[in-house]
Amino acid sequence: MSGRLESWVASANQTETSFPLNNLPCGVFSRGGDAPRCCTAIGDQVLDLAWLQRAGLLDGLPAVFDQPSWNGFMAAGTAAWSALRQRLTGLLSAGAAEAPQLRPALVPLTEVQLHLPFTVAEYTDFFSSEDHARNAGMALRGADTLAENWVHIPVGYNGRASTVVVSGTPVRRPLGQVLPAGATMPVFAASARMDFELELGAVVGLPNRPGEPVTLAEAEAMIFGYVLLNDWSARDIQGWENRPLGPFQSKGFATSIGAWIVTREALAAARCAAPARHLPLLPYLDDAGRPAHFDIDLTAELTTSAGTGAVITRTNYRRMYFSLVQQLCHHAANGCAMRTGDLIGSGTVSGPAPENRGCLLEITWNGRDPLHLPDGTTRCYLEDGDTLTLSGHADCDGYRIGFGECAGTITAAVARES
Repeated sequence: MSGRLESWVASANQTETSFPLNNLPCGVFSRGGDAPRCCTAIGDQVLDLAWLQRAGLLDGLPAVFDQPSWNGFMAAGTAAWSALRQRLTGLLSAGAAEAPQLRPALVPLTEVQLHLPFTVAEYTDFFSSEDHARNAGMALRGADTLAENWVHIPVGYNGRASTVVVSGTPVRRPLGQVLPAGATMPVFAASARMDFELELGAVVGLPNRPGEPVTLAEAEAMIFGYVLLNDWSARDIQGWENRPLGPFQSKGFATSIGAWIVTREALAAARCAAPARHLPLLPYLDDAGRPAHFDIDLTAELTTSAGTGAVITRTNYRRMYFSLVQQLCHHAANGCAMRTGDLIGSGTVSGPAPENRGCLLEITWNGRDPLHLPDGTTRCYLEDGDTLTLSGHADCDGYRIGFGECAGTITAAVARES
């Protein structure tokens, strides 16, 4: 699909819109207390797909758009995915005969509530930015080294699907065991080192059979789309429990995702080649000639409870050493059964310059170099009342494919009696 597609929805033709006709992301909305249902975004409007379904404008497609998630549609397969995109593109294109009939199905984005766009089956997060890995090593251990296996294997851990929440959901500061500086015994306390991690997530639309690995091509075909993702991290809890198995309570309390799934087809024009590899990859991960990375600009903005806001990170997904397709392929390489609704996190997306760092651990060098905000306050880690907002977009041929926002506000830890 080359060049901007013109729509009869005027706001979809604006240069800076995140949601031109070329995008058509998948979301779930409600309005005025009615039932959540499937929608797409077009310009500054939401198009009610359940309304289109009742009006007979989506005949021949699975009748699942009145459901509060996209799982039913994702399970219908790639032919249905393409057919819906083609149908919606035709209905919304400039000059479409159906335009007068569709106007009642449009609702301003400012008047709706957005919900979790799919039911998360399982959640796995990876660690695939070389810049992040090196920065974290220096900040924590003073060593600019990668683990021996890092350039060969997409390193990941299994997270908690039960605590994946949609953008706008408050995030409560977690309690856990921490080891105070200079102490020999841990204490149980609220985390004092709350962090964010700027990530991209892949939404698995199709499963593989248990015991059967998938190729890179098959893994890519399994992915329905992509979301913004914030892997909230309690660094002090993480530092104590990472001996030796890795993240557990420090990550499992909350993961935020954006309200919009940007489909794989919509991002096709943003594909780019992988960064140079240090060593040849094993054949099952070798993506030479199959560019599955994306040129996506990503930002993180921190806003204090006083309303002071500042963009603290500007980076790009294209520098990730392993793509989400490679991560999914590796995940299933041992025969692990992936399911419709699985969520794969890319890992923190960082870059080579200080302004490209994708978390506060890197930005503040583990608290030793505080972040200075425009109002004169500083942050080493997130404080109660702080809001962290991720955003992202891919600039294509005359149009922008946007992801919307992924925001969360830190609230105080739950009161605990001794």
